[in-house]
Amino acid sequence: MAVSREKLEELLKQEMRKIYSETVIDHSMNPRNTGNPGDADGYAKVTGPCGDTIEMWLRVKDNIICDASFVTDGCSTTIASGSMVTEMTKGRTAGEAQRISQRDILDALGGLPEDSEHCALLASNTLKEAIRDYLVMKKEPWKKVYRQH
Repeated sequence: MAVSREKLEELLKQEMRKIYSETVIDHSMNPRNTGNPGDADGYAKVTGPCGDTIEMWLRVKDNIICDASFVTDGCSTTIASGSMVTEMTKGRTAGEAQRISQRDILDALGGLPEDSEHCALLASNTLKEAIRDYLVMKKEPWKKVYRQH
């Protein structure tokens, strides 16, 4: 008996709802701001203790982060965390975005199971590294030519 894609997706969502908030499910199944936009002002690639990696790109105009994007090889909670942090980052100054914490991401997602909370920390740490890269490139723009990513 064949199961349609829609039915399979709904069964998966029912199982996920037992563990995750609707926000986590939405951001993991429909991640925002994915991909490398090219010519970013800030970039970071961070691997967490679980082995998941997030790469993040920032575009900044007049000291306001106008675009943030990411890719990950991680699990659904890493995808949701990366998606959420990029949404939270847009429209903020670098200083404001640098203060986005693991707790802020967890709260915005409606929480994660304890064994997945490190995914929000990975997203926060990657954002902070991308902001540091942006600040270095702003101060010493010639380094951008030598950046590898």
